[in-house]
Parts: sequence; C-alpha cells; structure tokens
Amino acid sequence: MKTNSLKLSAVTLSVLVALSGCFDGDDGAQGVQGEAGAQGVQGEAGAQGVQGDTGAQGVQGVQGVQGETGAQGDKGLDGTAGKLTRLATVPTGAEVTGIFLTKEGDLFFNAQHPSDSNAVKDDLNDKTYHTGTVGVLAGVNFNKLPKTLIDSPVPSSEEERQTVMSAYGQYQILGQTGDTYAGKLPSGLGHIYSHQDNELILENDMPDFNGFIPTGEGKGYLFTNWEMYPGGMSRLALTKDDKGMWSVDDAMMLDFKGVHGTAANCFGSVTPWNTPLTSEEWIVNTSVDSTTSASWNNQSAIDTSILGYMWQLTAPDAPNPYRYGYIAEVQKPTEAEPEVVKHYALGRFEHENATVMPDGKTVYMSQDDTGGVLFKFVADTPEDLSAGTLYGAKLKQDVGQNDPATTGFDVEWIELGRGENATIEAWIADFDGIGTEDYVEGETSYMTLADVAAWDKGDATYPTVENGGGKVTAGAPMDDRVVFLESRQAAKAKGATAEWRKLEGISINTDRAKEAIEGVNTIADEEVTEAFVYIAIADLDKTMIDGEGDIQLSNRVKDCGGVYRAKLEAGYNISRIEPVVMGSTYRSSLDGAARCDVNQLSQPDNVIVMDDGRIIIGEDGFQENNTLWLYEPVKN
Repeated sequence: MKTNSLKLSAVTLSVLVALSGCFDGDDGAQGVQGEAGAQGVQGEAGAQGVQGDTGAQGVQGVQGVQGETGAQGDKGLDGTAGKLTRLATVPTGAEVTGIFLTKEGDLFFNAQHPSDSNAVKDDLNDKTYHTGTVGVLAGVNFNKLPKTLIDSPVPSSEEERQTVMSAYGQYQILGQTGDTYAGKLPSGLGHIYSHQDNELILENDMPDFNGFIPTGEGKGYLFTNWEMYPGGMSRLALTKDDKGMWSVDDAMMLDFKGVHGTAANCFGSVTPWNTPLTSEEWIVNTSVDSTTSASWNNQSAIDTSILGYMWQLTAPDAPNPYRYGYIAEVQKPTEAEPEVVKHYALGRFEHENATVMPDGKTVYMSQDDTGGVLFKFVADTPEDLSAGTLYGAKLKQDVGQNDPATTGFDVEWIELGRGENATIEAWIADFDGIGTEDYVEGETSYMTLADVAAWDKGDATYPTVENGGGKVTAGAPMDDRVVFLESRQAAKAKGATAEWRKLEGISINTDRAKEAIEGVNTIADEEVTEAFVYIAIADLDKTMIDGEGDIQLSNRVKDCGGVYRAKLEAGYNISRIEPVVMGSTYRSSLDGAARCDVNQLSQPDNVIVMDDGRIIIGEDGFQENNTLWLYEPVKN
C-alpha cells in the first residue's frame, strides 16, 4: 500500500470541518444582564437582570426561575454579574486547545491548525504561526491574577491577527510541528510513523491536550496530544528560569505500538495520582442510529478517506476498529520509556475528555458527537481504572423551559455493566485479522444494532447474520461486550439520553472539590463549601434543538455554544446540570464570524477551573481569531 505524508491538506480539513467567548470588558457584563432581562419574563430574573451590577439580585433572579441555577445572573468574584475577560487570542485559522494551569501558575495552551498562510513573526519567538504550535504564557503566575482584569483587544492589524495576543504574560513557543530540537527528536514533533516500516505517514499540525507533570520547582514534563488519524502524544522535558522563561531539555514522541497505535488523540486530563489520560475521539465512526461502520474494511472507503492512514499504521496487518476509541493512561510518565495502557472498561465512544474525581474512582466522560451521551465510570479500586462499572446519564429537562441560558436538567444514572480490561480485550481480539477480503456489501463483520437489541432484551445468544447480526458474534452466547465496544448504543438502549451535541471538555478543580466534599482544606484564604464539574458544549444544535426526546432547547444560542456546571455531591455524584454562561444569540442570517458575537462565546471547546473558582475557556468557533477567556461565575 502506498504511503503518503500529509500536512492537514484539503482532505483532512474537510474532515475536521465535518467533525470538528464571551464578553470583553464591561460590554460582557452588560451582555449577560441582557440575557437575564429576557429570563425575567419567566419570573423575577428579568427585573434583576436589568439592575445591571446588582450581583446578589442576579443570583436570586436565577433561583426564581429554576431553583439553584447559577447562570448569567451569577454574582462574580468582584461582586458584579458573571463577567468574561479576553485573556488572549490565537492566530487566524487556529482554535485554542490544550489549556492547562499548573500549581505554580503556568498557563499552557496551543494554537491548533493555524492558517498556513500566516507570515508575521512575533517579537519574542521570531517565528510564524503557520503550523501546529505548543506554548505557554511566560512570566506571569495565573494563580495570582488580580480580581479586576484587563482585556486583550480584538485583533485588528495583520500582526495581531497572525500571532498570539495576550493581556498577561508573553506567549512563548515551546514547539511547532516538525521541530527536532537540535537532533533530540529527529523524527519531528507531531510526526506519525508506521509501525512496520517506520515510514512517515503524516505531519500532524493538530496539538490538543496539554498535561504537565512536575518533577521539581520550575521543571517537569509536558505531555501533548496530537489529534489526527493516527494519533500521537509528545513529551517535552521543560525547565523554567528565574524570569519565567522555559527551555526544552529533551523531547520524544511516545511509543504506542504496544496498544496498536492510537487515533485522534483529543483532549485529556491528569489524574489525582499524576498520570496523563489521553482520549481517542473520531475513530469510532458511529452515529445516533448505527454501530461501528461496516465500511471500516471496505477498500473503496479506505482509499478515499483518512481512514486509510490507520491501515498504513499497522500494515501489513489489518487494524481492528475495536482497538480504538478509548481512554489511555500514561503510566510511569517520568521514566525513560513511559507505559501506555488503554482502559477498555471506560467504554468505547468518541471520547473528548475524561476527568477523575479526587476519590480516584469516579470518572466523568464526554462524547463529542451528535447524539452523544454523558458517561460516568466508577472504578472497583481507587487509582486503578482497569475495572469498574459504566453508567449513562438520563436527563430530565426543567418543565416549561427551553431557553439555554436558564434551562437545567436533573440527572439519573443508568447502570450499563461492569467490566475489566482483560476480559474486554479478549472480546476485542475476536475481531482481529478482518481484512478487506472479508468485506461483503450488505453485511458486516462488526457488531450491529440487532446485536445491541438482543443484548438489551436479554437473549441467550447473538442473532444470526440472516437476522441482522454481525458475522463474528453470530449465534454466539450473549455477553456484555456491547456495553464496552458499542457504548453509545448500549446506553441509548437502556434509556440514557443520547442527545448531546459536541459535548466537549469536562473539568474540576481537584483541591476545591476535595475541600467541598471531604473537608480537606487546601485552598488558602477561602472556605470552599461547594464545588462543580464544568462542561463545555461547542454547539447547542441538531439533537439538542430538534423538539424530540429528553433535550428540547430553543435554537436561540445554537452554534454559539455555552458552558454548564454540575454541583458535586456526596461520593462525587452529580444529580443536576445547569447553565453557567452561554454564547450570544445565533444570527443565521449573517456569515462567518458574525454569526456569533465576537464579544461573547463562540463554540467553547475546553474549560479548566482555577483555584479561586474562576474558569478559563478555550474557543473552537467561527471567529477569525478564537479567544482564550476567563469567566467569573458565582461565588457562593
């Protein structure tokens, strides 16, 4: 099979488009109150929203609408209504990815797939932003930001549009696609090679998640996902000098051969025991009404899509689709050769993010797709994700409401099944070795909706091919492989809500969560009595606004997106999800960036929670220059 290198060309970009902040300054605060005014029609919230900066009344107004909802009328840390501040913007064509804030206050983030026509060099780095870029805002401690902040401007000049602009610190480039670090990484940062002949498959300009593992004061390892087919993960050994500037001491791309490679490594997190988790996203290739695509081993489909790169990765062996679509843990992350383990027990779907709670057992996971599910996993043993029980969330929307800015959802958790990595991998191995010669039009070797239905009914065996079953499991004794290999369809069959649209980053602040739930006080100068899981939603459209099922929101916000939160309860459970901040009213009559107000959210992608309770949000939106925002939610 011919191998071609790729640098996000037209084919790749078309896939990204198919799959693929907010208020600045005082205008942002006023915008929020405008939303509260509209809510006032439903109760007292409107009147309180008009009162502008009367923050306490804003909280009461939202409570009047829907109980405990903290939304756009929330009281900010400085006593004003929730306010967005533009911390930084990324170059033309790029989205903000990889937001990670260290305990020392270092804020890492990336410029993913910037325009290759960007030609302006900035003063600090003397480099252009024409390819995937990993970096940090150097020279500032973001854990000690003042409560009153200034905004970075909306870019207007070519220099501002083609570089990273920031209100605080200087953006220092730590690496760009292909960097070799004077021979320390001869294969090139982000470059992906085949397993058999070590031939270059693609030049990946899609850096996503960052996770920093400290090894001492001002030093540690930065792990970065590279989101493509196939996927990858880099590790940079970093040291910070006394002026806050970083140097790269060593560099490597992790070896994923032992887990048959990875695919579309999207966002991730760092566990409470200090290991990175990386998420495999697009590869599952399912939809609301299907299981794994039968075209996986169809030669015509392989030849005409980026799926072909997965076949190049493992050639001459045929790749098994059920070996992709999981959360992988980087164990022993600071050793010379880190160990990578895929946790099949956490389920197989389009993983955006998995975040482990301080108990080391409870994990919340987002499915970035149309008709996705919010999942929860509870491990059998703390700090061991190899075995446990998978759940899907069943939502109940607030009665009589549909405005995204005020409408919340009660949550019920539906148990899907318990599994362990070893057992599930044995099921996965049943699908090894299926090549293009096994493809038959109208049939599939993989699991089907008929298989899912038989499992749901409790049938003794899987259906035959004649009755719609897959060829591998046809007539075999029933088991729980559906739960872990086709997790979305298993959840949907059991009544979980499969209606989320682009369910993106999930985040907590571990210290705040532990103090609120366990009473362990690690936050200085503040008594934390409540903590929240924050969830970014890039698009509130399609299955969320179709008037059917459990989620029936209005289309007012649509593709501008928003951020939700869920209060943590005993045992790190959540039972309610409520809006925090939404994008502007979506203006379908306008083109391009104007569809979502540049001074409000435009498709929030990922979110992190600071020690003081403020949240940082990264955009993947319509804007020419996507924004890194800081939002001040309610302070309880």
